[in-house]
Amino acid sequence: MSETPIRVMVVDDHPMWRDAVERDLQGAGFEVVGVASTGAEALARFPACRPHVVVLDLQIPPPTGVEVTAQVLRQDPSARVLILSASGEQQDVLDAVKAGATGYLVKSASRTELIDAVRRVAGGDTVYTPGLAGLVLGEFRRIKDEPDPTPRGPDGPPSELTDRETEVLKMVAKGMSYKQIAERLVLSHRTVQNHVQNTLRKLQMHNRVELTRYAIAQGLDDGEQPAGAGEDRP
Repeated sequence: MSETPIRVMVVDDHPMWRDAVERDLQGAGFEVVGVASTGAEALARFPACRPHVVVLDLQIPPPTGVEVTAQVLRQDPSARVLILSASGEQQDVLDAVKAGATGYLVKSASRTELIDAVRRVAGGDTVYTPGLAGLVLGEFRRIKDEPDPTPRGPDGPPSELTDRETEVLKMVAKGMSYKQIAERLVLSHRTVQNHVQNTLRKLQMHNRVELTRYAIAQGLDDGEQPAGAGEDRP
């Protein structure tokens, strides 16, 4: 994905805001392959646009942003959804993440933060407005005892994971970003990405949201979140 422009679709029912986001992304070198103002338009245009990342408002004419997120990922599990919303309400954040969104920014985010978030989400990372990462991790810990159809080994991570992959998985469970993991393990950002992608493939998962919930269910997070986890700024 780094060799070709990241393909982005922008969905927002406010024309001035949508146009501004489109201009900012194009100016940063992203390829905006489609725009939409309603959930119905987004779902109709998504198959032909084939974006890597959908930058999506939650409060749009139906279907809602949460419903669009779920349907988009059913169509293409490799796609990434970054919510860009005026709402920072706990339930909105959790509903979006449970639907499969791998990033959540409030609209007070700066242009630099938006561009960085799109780039990181496209690369498989999770990005949240500061203060929201802990909320998401806390919810995953709360529901970790609920039935989960995700395949798993009986005692911790599957034996086919290497020691390094397991080590990275534990850090993912704590909400650490790729950058933070790379610094902690003295590895390159690309190497961390590769370890996560290999782990996703072995566990038959599609994104870090699924992987984080799985790891927490396995108790790999130690119930703690390091300071600033998932909230590093550009």
